[in-house]
Amino acid sequence: MLRPTYPIRTPRLALRPFTRDDLDAVHTYVSDPDVVRFLYWEVTTDRAAARKMLDAKIGNWTLTDAGQSLVLAVDLLDDGPLVGEVVLKWLSREHRQGEIGFVVTPAHQGHGYATEAATAMLALAFDDLKLHRVIGRCDPRNTASATVLERLGMRREAHFVQNEIFKGEWGDEYVYALLADEFRGRAPSGRA
Repeated sequence: MLRPTYPIRTPRLALRPFTRDDLDAVHTYVSDPDVVRFLYWEVTTDRAAARKMLDAKIGNWTLTDAGQSLVLAVDLLDDGPLVGEVVLKWLSREHRQGEIGFVVTPAHQGHGYATEAATAMLALAFDDLKLHRVIGRCDPRNTASATVLERLGMRREAHFVQNEIFKGEWGDEYVYALLADEFRGRAPSGRA
């Protein structure tokens, strides 16, 4: 079970549960074709549809069992704007597996915010939830996300070729992974 104390602060960011006041910021990035290009949702220009997307994020601030997702807003510190979101999915209790994901608005990309927010989520995954392994997935054309996953110390374990229909066409997928021991800076069990 994971019930963090909010906000979770990093050197430049505050991670917190979404609220209804986040509608304008969420609408901005869910309606941006550059943001949505490699995500599983379509461009959402309608505010009512953006509100539904926001409503689905609200309340996802604890993890009590596998199958749930922790979805947090990412703000710049000192009352800065919402710059994106970060997600931790609890995939398996038995196998202690999770998955991370992140979205950063184009105006705030290239500053390391995704890496910083995802690092905080990995700490929750490994230190608090006691997961053994966390994955990250992305489209190979999404070089920015692949770069973030590599900066997190994750290794690319798979390149699935045309493994799913994605937005009307066959899409490839990279899968990255990191073990708890690797995150903590030690050699994983069974390795030199």
